[in-house]
Amino acid sequence: MGKIFDKTVNEIMGEYFGKLTQNDIFTTKDMVDYFRDNYPKIKQGTVTAHLFKFSTNSKSRIHYNALSNGKCDFLFKIDENKYRLYDKLKDPTPFYKDAIEGGGKVEDISDEIIDGSNQEFAYEKDLQNYLSKNLQLIEPGLKLFEEDDITGIEYPVGGRFIDILAIDKNNDFVVFELKVSKGYDRVIGQLLRYIGWVEKNMATEGQKVRGVIVCKKITDDLLLASSKIDDINLFEYEISFKLNKKK
Repeated sequence: MGKIFDKTVNEIMGEYFGKLTQNDIFTTKDMVDYFRDNYPKIKQGTVTAHLFKFSTNSKSRIHYNALSNGKCDFLFKIDENKYRLYDKLKDPTPFYKDAIEGGGKVEDISDEIIDGSNQEFAYEKDLQNYLSKNLQLIEPGLKLFEEDDITGIEYPVGGRFIDILAIDKNNDFVVFELKVSKGYDRVIGQLLRYIGWVEKNMATEGQKVRGVIVCKKITDDLLLASSKIDDINLFEYEISFKLNKKK
């Protein structure tokens, strides 16, 4: 996607960071307010995603293409909502996408373990990666959300992350919740929370938001819970393997 203004989010934040001293601390709200006042067309989630991307100690930055060339090493995350400038001499070695891809493990770079299992988490990341590249299997015209250099994979929403945020052929938002095993009725509440956040903070007038749940097995409870909600669709996935004898 091209520039919404005459500068990218990277450039805008770089200018903001350039005015800080090593002793300055700012919050997520400070940055969100700054963009709302000066660059209101930039989505709040995109602003938050860039904060993760620029925070050297945020494991989530690998989802936003933070590479080891050092061009994204601006910040150190003090806690969930506070930041300061990164100190190369004192702070730990940053997390990098290409370093992880070169030999790291999925479990090492996750901020949280889903469903209580490292193995299931790894499978869920594989499912996420596959679907993000094959959204047309869900419906024609569906594509991954993109703004500036941030995509809809692990899109931050109010302290949590949407598995996949997509845009359909009508330019409406589609929120994906993925479960590698069974999908239970409690997933509905989680998905509705994300849908509500996107409606409140991202959708423009007339832009709709709906949800999709993808899991290995749809339970009867989930079917019943979603039966009265028209804007949520359910999908089960299957994995198949083919062996070709070579000798």
